[in-house]
Amino acid sequence: MPAAPSGTLACPNADARPRLAAKLADMIPGAAAVTVGFTDPVTQWPHAYARATDAAGRPIRLSPVARRIVARWIVRAHPDADWTRPHLLDLADGQLAVRTDSPVRGR
Repeated sequence: MPAAPSGTLACPNADARPRLAAKLADMIPGAAAVTVGFTDPVTQWPHAYARATDAAGRPIRLSPVARRIVARWIVRAHPDADWTRPHLLDLADGQLAVRTDSPVRGR
């Protein structure tokens, strides 16, 4: 498992991922899922972004700082994911899946 710059493992054990989903659910009231990626369709330059949605798929407003922090936490907890495509984190069970319905922009 790759080490973070601090020397700690990116995801030290299997329990960390569901715990992260539970913490994000507490941090973002009403959120059911978070979409994470590096190809934000509204920005020109690639950087980590996150978008939260409720159970009905309606967006939940996050501050720019929260969007970036949430994205970085999820990416760090899933270093083995292919981040060239957006992913959806289900906050109910902590499962991360590739978003097949999101277009990927070229760089």
